[in-house]
Amino acid sequence: MEIRNPKIKSIPYEEWNDNETLNKLVDELQEGGTNVVVGSLDKLINWGRANSLWSLTFATSCCGIEFMACGCSRYDFARFGFEVTRNSPRQADLIMCAGTITHKMAPALKRLYDEMAEPKYVIAVGGCAISGGPFKSSYHVVKGIEEIVPVDVFIPGCPPRPEAIMYGMMQLQRKVKIEKFFGGANHKQNAAEKELGVSNEELTFRNKLGDHRREPIVVTSVPKEFEEELKAEQQLILNSQQSTKDKEEQA
Repeated sequence: MEIRNPKIKSIPYEEWNDNETLNKLVDELQEGGTNVVVGSLDKLINWGRANSLWSLTFATSCCGIEFMACGCSRYDFARFGFEVTRNSPRQADLIMCAGTITHKMAPALKRLYDEMAEPKYVIAVGGCAISGGPFKSSYHVVKGIEEIVPVDVFIPGCPPRPEAIMYGMMQLQRKVKIEKFFGGANHKQNAAEKELGVSNEELTFRNKLGDHRREPIVVTSVPKEFEEELKAEQQLILNSQQSTKDKEEQA
């Protein structure tokens, strides 16, 4: 069957639950050379959001150097959709908290988190951000930023290697891809919900509307396959640079 100018009739709402009818319609279109992808709008939105996470530049100590290394050419986390980092919380999707948080700095971190638009995420990088690290017995260090803001991914280490940071960011992408966009953290509050005086994110968590972000992920180890792939890519870059250098010397 060849369909040069496919026309899709209006589909009643009841037929959307009939997979056989949809599969038949898709097969007819594909036989005529029309490429068709069937999915939910939630998955499409989450796919776009998961691959365009903008991080707030919030590095307070040595873990920030590892985060900077992830953005440089050796590791280049732009390949995974984390290329843009922002200095304004109103333009950021997540806080990459890399470093020690003192009690004096805690109100600033909480204020930045509150100023971010929902949905928003937090990654705790290193032992200091997770539990206070080597300063956990000090009077002035917060024993984990989870006491201030909800954390989605924990990346332990002192400091963690760039591979671990990138793996933790990829785990956050997995969490974003299974969120419920419509009816979840982005729904319009009714009069009863407004009286509670809480955010949509908190309402989603209380009503259990499919928000899985409050269950944090702890990165315990980086898969060997992931490390080997990064090393292979780094070797290709070094070989390319060496060949370019040799050509310049010969010229």
